[in-house]
Amino acid sequence: MSPHYRQRLIAGLTALLVAPTLLAGVATARAASRPSLPVIERQVMCVTCKIPLNVAQSLQADRERAFIRELIQAGRDEAGIKRALVGQYGPAVLGLPSTHGFDASAYIVPLVVVLALLALLLALLPRWRRQARAQALAGAAAAPLPERDAERLDADLARFD
Repeated sequence: MSPHYRQRLIAGLTALLVAPTLLAGVATARAASRPSLPVIERQVMCVTCKIPLNVAQSLQADRERAFIRELIQAGRDEAGIKRALVGQYGPAVLGLPSTHGFDASAYIVPLVVVLALLALLLALLPRWRRQARAQALAGAAAAPLPERDAERLDADLARFD
């Protein structure tokens, strides 16, 4: 067998072994990118119950689930399904507020509060440390123990030596 023929044979066998793995990976990636009802249910609300659709038990929740199933069967992606739900039921169907307009304050206000608290902590921490050091120095320079307490302390320490 010639070396050239052997290289082609090895390349062909490798391709036969690797091809099913690659095709399975592509199929898995397509299946993973395709939306599913449980994933969408966790992200949207029942418009009558005002709770996440995955826990809602009402006729309206069942109608919303049926609508989502139809959209999935039609091949819509996750964003397209959410747009269709908003078009059908209004923005209340989304579990999260939008990221623009006044609704953006739901994201911005908590962030601003956390940053303000961190800034306050950074401003007060050096003052607290200075006060703690000053109190420690003042405590060390405090009046000595009364003679009776000092004798009792010396006796207790001697007992442990």
